[in-house]
Amino acid sequence: MSEAQDLRKRSKKRYGGGHRSKKYKGSRELEVGMQGILITCNMNERKCTAEAFNLLNEYADQLYGPENFKEPEESSSEEEEDEDVEAALKKEVKQLKASSGKRERRFQAMDSGANNVIFIKTKNLDPDKLVHHILSDLHITKKNKSRVILRMLPVSGTCKAFQEDMDKFLSVFLEPWFKAPNQGSYQIAFKARNSSHNKRDDIIKALAGLVGKMNPKNKVDLTTPELTIIVEVIKSVCCVSVVRDYTLYRKYNLQEVAKEEGPKDRKQEEIKSNQEEKDGKQEEIKSNQEENDGKQGDDKSNQEEKDGKQEEIKSNQEEKDGKQEEGKDAPKTDKEGKGDEEK
Repeated sequence: MSEAQDLRKRSKKRYGGGHRSKKYKGSRELEVGMQGILITCNMNERKCTAEAFNLLNEYADQLYGPENFKEPEESSSEEEEDEDVEAALKKEVKQLKASSGKRERRFQAMDSGANNVIFIKTKNLDPDKLVHHILSDLHITKKNKSRVILRMLPVSGTCKAFQEDMDKFLSVFLEPWFKAPNQGSYQIAFKARNSSHNKRDDIIKALAGLVGKMNPKNKVDLTTPELTIIVEVIKSVCCVSVVRDYTLYRKYNLQEVAKEEGPKDRKQEEIKSNQEEKDGKQEEIKSNQEENDGKQGDDKSNQEEKDGKQEEIKSNQEEKDGKQEEGKDAPKTDKEGKGDEEK
């Protein structure tokens, strides 16, 4: 081996050359209990992460306002001299805790555990609301703001990626959308990465059964569902969310949703508009029916009151007739009897 080759080899070892440097890793890994956003890309995860931070902060500022980072107030030297050592230490610990809490960013990059996928942990915001807001804006404006990012999937809940754990978690997680009286048409979008023990058909079948038990009126719709249950498994972590407009927003693909609509897209938009109009009419019919039922209830009450009065009048009449009959059949008075005797 030449001296130049040996130098290059040592340089790679020193600076972590090769494929290892291409993989972007956050300070922590995706774990159970986190909320956030899964973002897919074609290679170049570093650029994807930078682009994601810019995009998320832009729209988060619109919804929640800009982040505020307030430095903890430092006590003056005179105050510190007046305090004893123990009190000063306690105050310093308190300030450090407050500082660490305030400095935690609302977006933090995590190692997802899969290639071409990054996970952005969120804090103090709703990832589903934020992602839907981004896609809605791109869908309306048709302005492509993504060069590297492909799909952006909100993660509203996480659990261990084992069937028993998933069943237990989802039986509670899905209630706000599917437990009676709530209902809706739905589809399931499932994908597993670096996980061999999760079978697609088994997961979908179990999940559909769970949704059906919550309310038999929940129906599968693979064309224009109202809701889409997204299940993304990475290694031993299951990421879950329930989203709207999944088909309309091109499976939450930022680049596709910004493209000009074709005939198929316009048809989907028309179907959605018709469905909303239909739902509005059904709500109006329901409201009118309730109002009608209320009027019928009042009419029935008035009729019962009227019948009660008539029954009372009839009872009084019968009582009066009874008294008259009693007076007619009563024996003659003593005066009348004496008159007969004299005669």
